[in-house]
Parts: sequence; C-alpha cells; structure tokens
Amino acid sequence: MNVFESMRVALYSLSANRLRSALTMLGIIIGVGAVIALLSIGQGAGAAITEQVQGIGSNLIIVIPGAAPRPGSSVTVAGTLTLADAEALEDRARCPAVAIVAPIYQRNTQVSNGSTNINTQVSGVTPAFQIIRNWQVASGNFVDERDRQTVARVAVLGNATAKTLFGSENPIGKSIKINRIPFRVVGVMTEKGGTSMFGGNQDDVVFVPLSTAQRRLFGSAAQTAQGALRVSSVLISATNEKQIDAAMVQITQVLRERHKIRYQQDDFTVLSQKDLLGALNQITDILTIFLAAIAAISLLVGGIGIMNIMLVSVTERTREIGIRKAIGARRRDIMIQFLIEAITMSVAGGSVGILFGAAVGMAVNATGVIKTTLDPVSVLLAVGFSVAVGLFFGLYPAARAASLHPIEALRYE
Repeated sequence: MNVFESMRVALYSLSANRLRSALTMLGIIIGVGAVIALLSIGQGAGAAITEQVQGIGSNLIIVIPGAAPRPGSSVTVAGTLTLADAEALEDRARCPAVAIVAPIYQRNTQVSNGSTNINTQVSGVTPAFQIIRNWQVASGNFVDERDRQTVARVAVLGNATAKTLFGSENPIGKSIKINRIPFRVVGVMTEKGGTSMFGGNQDDVVFVPLSTAQRRLFGSAAQTAQGALRVSSVLISATNEKQIDAAMVQITQVLRERHKIRYQQDDFTVLSQKDLLGALNQITDILTIFLAAIAAISLLVGGIGIMNIMLVSVTERTREIGIRKAIGARRRDIMIQFLIEAITMSVAGGSVGILFGAAVGMAVNATGVIKTTLDPVSVLLAVGFSVAVGLFFGLYPAARAASLHPIEALRYE
C-alpha cells in the first residue's frame, strides 16, 4: 500500500468518527491557538515598547533612585534622589556632556472636576521636561519658569485626562481639584499614545510645576528626613548621541560624590535609551516565553489525548488489522496508516488553532491597546510542532498496531 492509499484510509477512518476526532483535536487547537495568540501579542508589545522608547529620543538618559542587586547579593539597594542632585548635574564644568536636565516628582492621586473624580498620575515637572520629551501642547501652554518660581497652582492635562474630566468641553481656564486643592488648567497636551516609560497610559497624566508638587501638593512625602526635596527620576539629554557614554560616566561620578559612596555602592541607577530598551524587551521576552510554555502544556495534553484515542482505535480495529495482514499488508503499511491518522488529527487541530490564535490577536488588535503582529515564522513553528506532536504521540499506538499477530488479531472479538 502506497502513502496516498494510506492517507485515504486514514481520512476515511477519522471521518467515520467525526465527533471523537474533533474532541481529540481540541487540546491541540487550544494549545496552538494559545501559542500563536501569545506570541503575536508578545511581539506586538515588544514592537510597541521599542517604538515608545525610541520615540523619547536617542540622547535620553534616565536616573532613578535605588540600584539592582549587586553580584553575589539578592538585596536591592534603596536610595533617594533630591532636587539638589539634579541641580548638581546641570554644572557644565563637571558634566560637559550633559545638555538638559529635567527632574520629575510624580505620585498617583485624586483629580476631580465637579462630580467627575479619577485617580491618575500627577507629575511635577520643569519646562525642560517638554523639551526633552519633544511633547507639544494641543492648546494653551506648558508650565513655565515663572510658574515654578511662584509655586503656581496651574495644571496641564494629558489628552486622555482632559477627555475624561471635560469630555468635548474646552478645559483651558477651568478649575480642577488635585488632592482637594484647586488648580487652574492652562494647557492640554497632544496625544502621545502608548504607555509611559514606567507603565500606564502616558496620556492619562496631569503636569504641574515641580515646586508646586513638592511644596503644595505632597508636602512631607516629597521631602527627606533632612528636609531635602525628593525627585522620582531625572531625565537628562546628552549633548549628542556620541556623548551618551561620557555623560553617564560624569553623572555617576557627580552622584557618587554627593552621596559619599564608592564604586559598587551605588544607590541610584543610570540608564540610557539602549539600556532601557534592552531591559524592557528582556522582560517582555521572558513573559512571552513563560506564557507560551504554559500554553505548550495544552499541546502536551492534546498529544496524550491523541495517543489514548489511537490506542482505542487500535483495539477497535484489531480484526481489521488481522485481515489486512492476512492478505499481505506489511508491518510498515499498518504503522504508516496509524501514524498518518495521528499526524492528520494533530495537523488539522493545529491549523484550526492557528486560525483561532490569529482571531484572538485580531480581537486584541481591535481594542487598540496593543498592535499584535503575526509572524510567519510562528505559524511555521506551530505547524511543525503539530506534526511533531502527532508523530511522537502516534508512534506507540502505530507500533502496537503493527506488532499484532494476524492469527491472534483475527481471533479477537
């Protein structure tokens, strides 16, 4: 019997038990569908992160308090950055590779307009923030130096926040309350899209002068025990892309001197765009692999289901196997037929799973949260895994069928 004849017999056998075959394929469908969906979402998230980080500027350096565990230790080093630290980095004599410094103090708090009340991120910033982020206002103006010096109660709304609080109404000149303190809206930012560097919708934000956030809004929470004003992070723009490494070295030296610490005692972290992109992509990759591994368990379960059903099929068709052997069928013919049945079920389930996973990806895409990407390599891998699962889990039942003695098989009732 040639391969095509074996395929015809295998398909006939599967079609004779449609419901059982469909239920057997369910595990493969779920497994492949989950793998395709998770990989497409993970790749889409990775692409979005790359675009987002690249969009903040190739010259960008970020300084945050605290440091990762050092070699041989599992303890994360806590630390504090102050406004004085940020001001020290503006010294061109000590940091000639640094062009612009923008300290930020941010916390989540309540923001309200009449009966509309939301909890969102409020960021205290300086005018330099807008320059570093290259973020334009859609209407009104951004916080300026006079606002910072006078500790003004003015606010600039992110695009999403403005829509939530005011709908289609123009918010410029209107009053809102931040942490129950009245503020006047002086500007609305253009829509940036995507997530912020530290998570969350970056259009869902309220900007106020840094001095106002530290002194009027958050009070003691924005101060150290010694009375110094805290900052959550410092955005820094190097003079040019070639000076990024030099700027990072200069920043590190200045902060070590100010914090009176030595090498390997850092209580702060200095990240370039490349570092940030690598760290975020590494997290995304690990999460994608972890979720795909969980989804692969469904493939394993589906494969076990195929093996069980094929063993049942061998038992049910024992006399058929005996008759075929009696009229000249070889062990190889019997084995190929049952292997083809197992692989056919697995590939059919994998094909439906690919369509299912693609549909899930399109549904996620339609939400606008993440733009999913279906990689052809992922599809080929899914098909390859389907064939491998069918071959691996169909091998034992096929070998068992091929090893049946024709006389004993014919006697089977």
